[in-house]
Amino acid sequence: MRICVFGAGAIGGNFAARLAAGGNEVSVVARGAHLEAIRARGLTLLAGDKKIVAPVEASDRPADLGPQDAVLVTMKASGQHVLADSVGPLLGTDTPVAFVQNGIPWWYGHGLAASRPPAPDLSRLDPGGALAKSVGLHRVVGAVVSSPNHVVEPGVIHNEVPDRNILWVGEPDDRSSPRIEALRTALKAAGIGSPATADIRYEIWHKLMANLTGSTVCLVTGQSAKVQATPLVNRLSRRAHAEALAVAAAHGVMLDDHPDTRYGPKRVYTSHRPSILQDYDLGRPMEIESIVRAPLAFARSAGIETPTLDAIESICVSLAEAKGLYSP
Repeated sequence: MRICVFGAGAIGGNFAARLAAGGNEVSVVARGAHLEAIRARGLTLLAGDKKIVAPVEASDRPADLGPQDAVLVTMKASGQHVLADSVGPLLGTDTPVAFVQNGIPWWYGHGLAASRPPAPDLSRLDPGGALAKSVGLHRVVGAVVSSPNHVVEPGVIHNEVPDRNILWVGEPDDRSSPRIEALRTALKAAGIGSPATADIRYEIWHKLMANLTGSTVCLVTGQSAKVQATPLVNRLSRRAHAEALAVAAAHGVMLDDHPDTRYGPKRVYTSHRPSILQDYDLGRPMEIESIVRAPLAFARSAGIETPTLDAIESICVSLAEAKGLYSP
């Protein structure tokens, strides 16, 4: 397949390298020193004792890369406005565009089953409908990732847990389709897990539990995931998690994800600093809207009280706004 990874940072770089090594014709949209390093030396992935050096075509101008069989958007939600301005040259008539991001995606209300309550106003995730217009809703594919990575230096990605690289993909209306099967086949052939799912929103909310009730607590405390093992912080995450489960349930997503399972004594906490904390530390735009505020819009539209999450929201927004990394 001809696959473009739009935003070849930590997660995107990992997937681009694996897909290229798996025999696909891979291109990446990157910028700055990262782009120059990839052009000069290829894209390097370090995963356990493996080192993959992938010769991928790289540019900061999608027009240089041409139409693709599929596009994986691995930019964070806070930066996807760049995509709206430049994605056109990558798109054929039916090119699927998979949005691999944290939190609630801008397209959540598209294809939503009539049996579920309508989504709240999510227009702040796609101001002016720019993404919907430039990509086209018929091209949108939902995607949820589980893969911890970080950029070691320009052009070099470290995959922190080599046996945990999973990308769920699904149609917004959850129907089966040839393009979803083709994507899953390509991902699996490249060593990326891609389990079948009959409910992409289940996967969205399941991943959101970790970000909304764990990553945000790391941001509030300024510490790695290990802080969640301490009794007081663990209690905070458990309360937040119980509230978030109630919000998901109110919108028709019944998660098999009890606080005792996610934050119980058998949980192993690593020194990983979640992406929202990395962004704060490095002064990058933060995914406050998709990870924190949009989920609470779901709570309010359903009339669900979320005092713990409300407190977390207020602190996260204040921290991000004070550094100019988010504008309420």
